[in-house]
Amino acid sequence: MKNNMNIAIVGVGLIGGSIALRLRETHFATRIYGVDKSESNQKKALQLGLIDEIIDLDTAIETCKVIILTVPVDAIMQLAPYILDRVEQQVVIDMGSTKINILQHIEKHPKRGRYIAAHPMAGTEYSGPEAAIPDLFKSKVMVYVEAFKTDEDAFDIADAISEQLEMRSVFMNAEEHDMHTAYVSHISHITSFALALTVLQKEKSQGRIFELAGSGFESTVRLAKSSPDMWTPILKQNRDNVLEVLEEHIKQLQQIYAHLEGEDYESLHKLIKRSNKIKRIIR
Repeated sequence: MKNNMNIAIVGVGLIGGSIALRLRETHFATRIYGVDKSESNQKKALQLGLIDEIIDLDTAIETCKVIILTVPVDAIMQLAPYILDRVEQQVVIDMGSTKINILQHIEKHPKRGRYIAAHPMAGTEYSGPEAAIPDLFKSKVMVYVEAFKTDEDAFDIADAISEQLEMRSVFMNAEEHDMHTAYVSHISHITSFALALTVLQKEKSQGRIFELAGSGFESTVRLAKSSPDMWTPILKQNRDNVLEVLEEHIKQLQQIYAHLEGEDYESLHKLIKRSNKIKRIIR
């Protein structure tokens, strides 16, 4: 399958760069090209050896068998129909974190079969080409969304790439995917953003607050380092699901607040004990 397999990574940041690193490591591709609107990212990706060459999108479509989209989801919304208009037998893999709006946008496109909606459930709080690491995806989950609408040969190539990344495959429809990611990914980032803003606000008047920050604080707030260019479009695209999760999250915070305010420590103890059941899911 990998004979003459030119691959274009559109968006050479954490996800795209890590895919490129791993595929270079396994010699899966003949050549790996980078497409990125940032000149800084272009230079860094080349300097770090993530890619063989920087090319523009139209050249990538003409010369590559596989086009992997690892740009923000609002950019994927714009690029997906543009690319599908120009492909023949090429394979287009969308690695975005939301799916409903994107897939509705291309639902009736005659080349829909060449499109794979995939979401690697992996990442770090860092961004840019310098954040790329080759084992980012190892043992993580690759979610395929509405895979039954993808041509079999196109899916086989996407699945072979997942195997190179050493990922496990899960299949969902778009509604399931966006709802589940709101609960396990998007709310974690929102909570981290809010905690960072809370502590930064306090730091204005209590400048030494960070001297006490330990591993618990760091692990909880680390996601607040995530790129706003990536996360604002994600929250926008998954707005309805995120609002639903936020509503429940705020309700739980209000319960904790009420028990503390009312000095009802027995109820507070029960809430915390109930939360410990998360050990069944996360060990």
